[in-house]
Amino acid sequence: MSEASPCLNCGACCSHFRVSFFWGECASSGGTVPDELVASISPSRVAMLGTDCKPTRCISLKGEVGSTVQCSIYAQRSSTCREFEASWEHGEANVDCDAARAAFGLPPLEPAFDMPYEQSA
Repeated sequence: MSEASPCLNCGACCSHFRVSFFWGECASSGGTVPDELVASISPSRVAMLGTDCKPTRCISLKGEVGSTVQCSIYAQRSSTCREFEASWEHGEANVDCDAARAAFGLPPLEPAFDMPYEQSA
């Protein structure tokens, strides 16, 4: 991905999907996610506040979707957030990223550069 992450101008995934994960990622269980920012959704899973209801918006998202955004607990975020990739971050489109962006009227991300054509031997 280029130096500037497109996520810093998006935030759609944080306002479109439920962010759920194993409760063991919470600070009280030895993890990093602050307990006061989650709600229990099952005996073994929690969700970030604001993503367990409609309209969806993670309590930790600061800024305006599609403009300038940031995660207020970036260093403490859950594995769900750490593992979510923007389209083309690793050379492939992410249909979930594209769907979240579309829900906010944002176009899908484009590859950062054109892949060179392979030359015939």
